[in-house]
Amino acid sequence: MAGMQQSEARATQNGVTALEQAFTGIQRSRQDVENMKFNLASGLKGSDGKAYQDLLKQWDDQAEIISRNVREMVDTLNETLRTQGMTQGSANESINQAYSQSQSVFDALKG
Repeated sequence: MAGMQQSEARATQNGVTALEQAFTGIQRSRQDVENMKFNLASGLKGSDGKAYQDLLKQWDDQAEIISRNVREMVDTLNETLRTQGMTQGSANESINQAYSQSQSVFDALKG
């Protein structure tokens, strides 16, 4: 039984790690899109520019929802590990820090 619980804990920790890597990748992509948006914005005027800005905003809104869901999944998996008496599976502080840093960057860019 203990061996089973240990392997489940390891699988859960691997899941946490994979989700954190996904989260980091999403944030990096969002930053790249923000940079691209501001680099190209000066060249796109009128209705084309507006449509492009709207598309990128829509994409970022969806990425925000995905990011939030990934964070909640990480929290849930960490809570599962805690209730099983296992060590926490992630550097939860680091993901929260990365998240708040990226949020402040996006908020600043959006004005």
